[in-house]
Amino acid sequence: MTIKVGDKLPAGVLSHMTQDGPQKIKTEQLFAGKKVVLFSVPGAFTPTCDAKHLPGFVQHADAIRAKGVDTVACMAVNDVFVMNAWGKASHVEGKVMMLADGNAEFSKALGLEMDATGFGMGIRGKRFAIVADNGVVTGLFVEGPGEFKVSSAEHVLGQL
Repeated sequence: MTIKVGDKLPAGVLSHMTQDGPQKIKTEQLFAGKKVVLFSVPGAFTPTCDAKHLPGFVQHADAIRAKGVDTVACMAVNDVFVMNAWGKASHVEGKVMMLADGNAEFSKALGLEMDATGFGMGIRGKRFAIVADNGVVTGLFVEGPGEFKVSSAEHVLGQL
């Protein structure tokens, strides 16, 4: 079942890189008591994700935070090391938190996974953005196959 506006986000565990190395973060910890914009991409360094999706959120992070958002986070079904390298290459420091959903468990819990085995990528997360307030979905923007419109930083910013 796919998550929808008004739903509480499911429990899950993601990974992110810290100065002390890879660390797990429970979704309850990520979302509790905060307003969070979480956007998901099918894969780090993939064409649209790398050229448009992540750069838009890096560029607009301050404007998004000015709308009361505490955390802007990027999630992909990649390992924490790839997400860290992509974050460094994209200059996300202090703007976007890079989260790894290595086995697509959180994407599946959201009902927003996709089968990209035809592209040699296995199970991935769909391209989407979620606005959550204290763990409750207040905005959900899921792209159709091959699209990049409603989950963009510009669109999400306009909805805040």
